[in-house]
Formats: sequence, structure tokens, C-alpha cells
Amino acid sequence: MTEDYNEIFRRVKDASRTIPSLTDRERSEILCKIAGEIEECQELLLAANQKDLDRMDRTNPLYDRLQLSPERLGSIASDMRNVASLSSPLGEEIERRTLPNGLLIRRVRVPFGVIGVIYEARPNVTFDVFSLCFKSGNACVLKGGRDAENSNEAIVSLIRRVLSGNNISPDIISLLPSTHDATGALLNAVGYVDVCIPRGGRRLIDFVRDNARVPVIETGAGVVSAYFDKSGDLKMGCDIIANAKTRRVSVCNALDTLIIHRDRLSDLPVLCERLALKNVHIYADAESMSVLRGSYPESLLSPAGCDTYATEWMDYKMGVKTVADLNEAIRHIAVYGSGHSECIITDDGSVADRFQHEVDAACVYVNAPTSFTDGAQFGLGAEIGISTQKLGPRGPMGLREITTYRYMINGNGQVRP
Repeated sequence: MTEDYNEIFRRVKDASRTIPSLTDRERSEILCKIAGEIEECQELLLAANQKDLDRMDRTNPLYDRLQLSPERLGSIASDMRNVASLSSPLGEEIERRTLPNGLLIRRVRVPFGVIGVIYEARPNVTFDVFSLCFKSGNACVLKGGRDAENSNEAIVSLIRRVLSGNNISPDIISLLPSTHDATGALLNAVGYVDVCIPRGGRRLIDFVRDNARVPVIETGAGVVSAYFDKSGDLKMGCDIIANAKTRRVSVCNALDTLIIHRDRLSDLPVLCERLALKNVHIYADAESMSVLRGSYPESLLSPAGCDTYATEWMDYKMGVKTVADLNEAIRHIAVYGSGHSECIITDDGSVADRFQHEVDAACVYVNAPTSFTDGAQFGLGAEIGISTQKLGPRGPMGLREITTYRYMINGNGQVRP
């Protein structure tokens, strides 16, 4: 079977070399045609998606991630057109200088080549990854989860059909089987795949990092906190906490832990009031538990455990931690945070400034919810993932973040002494 996978990878690699020969306008036109097909073929895509939904328990928090709808498909088509309208980073001159010997050195953006992406039950990722890769001159090898198998097959079939109809090799996108063997093959595709990006929970990301022989960009796993400071505005806090926690609980930028200053514990029932309406189960430390008991539904309260603050819930669940001051809040995030997104609610400018400079995360918010950590919200059109590492891209990764650069040196007969 390894030989079969290598043949797939070889075809994608060969096809990747043809993409840079297309003009930016041609790539944009193809993306717009695919967007049109998404709208035209909604029934087909929804029928495939329904097959996947029928196999999943509706109470599973991942059900929302898996589900497509006419509205979501319309949004996906709109996002693809948005990516098409963005300026291409290809050929962008990052640096230009002339050496004393007359050599002209330019540093210019170029595609990675082939990007592999391993992801779970999120069929929208299939569209996002292709649009960003194609616009930036990259081919892609996708390995989705079994939960979204039918959806992904229908989506990739649609994309390949449009490519073939426009005399572009359909091999610039390939969907691997949703098997462990396929994952292993992708992680070992040395010479074919230039970089692999896992999108999913901590277990998936750890597995990819620990087993890959190709370069990896870590993304996605988010243990996300919001710190309600001593000077925090109560109404603002209610809005931010409710939005960060309950807008979509299954996404990586959703709130996992509310950290609250001890002097504001009396406001905790109000801060959590809208969470109770959404049946959010709270795991509270002793101090916050004493305040919430009697004001928050008893059936939705539990004492915090040893793993509470290190958990990415991806569910209607949240931890609450009481701290004495900003220093303790920053220390708590340093121990339990994943480097994804953190926020503070405060009216004290000096406190806000310290928080943003001392909290080590890709995205650090003041008086805004972590739900904004998203490529489209950042004006990137879409995202291929949210990098939590420090080497290379960090935060939402759009077009520029999935390119590399090449030194181009022009001379006039110079030789090195």
C-alpha cells in the first residue's frame, strides 16, 4: 500500500509545479467558479453531509463542527470569493539590496509546494485549505477524519471536476482515505510533502509532531482563558464571557477557563448568568464555588479537579479559577495555557499593557473575546490553521503564512575571490 500512496504523492508533487505558471487572475477565476459550484450543488453536498451526520450522536459537541447547511455553504462560497479577491503573495519582494561587489540580492515569496493537512470532523476545512493553497500556489494532500468521510469525498470531487473542466490538473488536490495507514504514509512522505499541518485536538497534534518525518506546523489545540480583572466592566465582562464560551463551543478559540480577581467574586453570579441559560457546566475552585452555590444551577456545578484548567473542553463546560492579582493570573496562564488565545477584561490601561506583554500566546486580547481568533476575522480571507508555535508562522495562517521565500541573485560576471 505504501507504493500506492507514494504514487498519489508523486502525482500531487508533479502537479504542484504547474500552479505557479497560472496567473493570479486565473487562479482567482477558478476559485470563483468553485464558489459558484458550491451554490449550485448544495443538495449534493448536503446529502453527503447528512450521511455523516446520521452516524454521529447529536449530543456530540463535534456534531456542530460536522454539520453543513445552506447558510454555511453560502458562507463558505463567500469566503472562497473573498480569498480570490485578495492580493497574491507570490512574487512579493521581501528584501532587495546590492552588495559592494555589485551582486543584486532579492528575497521573493514562493510557494511551499505541497502542503499536507490532517484534520478531524470539519468539512469546511476542505474548502478553506484548498482555496488558500491554490491562491498561494500550493498543491494539497488532505487526510480528513472518518466522521466526515462522505462530506469530504463530495467536496473534493466537486473541486476536481471544476479543475478538470478548466484544463488544470485535478491532482493539485488529493484526498487520502480516512485510515491510520494514510496518516502514517502522509507523515512519512519525505520528498513529496513539504510541510504537514494538523488541525484538531491535542492528541492528534501530539501524534503528528511525535511521528512525522516531514516538517510540521502545530496548530489548533487551545486551552483558552479570560481574566476578569479587579477593574473589569461588568456588562462588558458578561458579553465577552458569554460570546467566548457559547458562540460555538466546539472550536479551538472557545473559552475554557474564567479567571476572576478575588475582589470581584461577588459579581461572578452575574458574569455566569447567561452561561446557565446555555446549560454550561462549571467546574469551580473552592472560593468561586462558595459564591456560585445557590445562585447557579446545582446540577451544573462541580468542584474543579486536577485536570480542569488544562482541559480544552470543546463542550458546554468551563473552569473557574480565583486569583489574588494580575501576577497570579499570568502565572496560571503560563502553567495551563496552550499558547493559543488569552484575554483580559479591565479598565486599567497599565494592567492591560502588562497582560499583553507578559502573557505568552499567539493572540492576546484586551476587552474583546477570543472568538475573534479566526483568519477571516483578521482579514486574511480564511485560515489554514492557527499556529501555536513560535518558529515560523504564529496565530491565524493566511496566504503569506503558507509561502516561503527564495533568494534570487543577479550578477554581471562577478567571481568570488
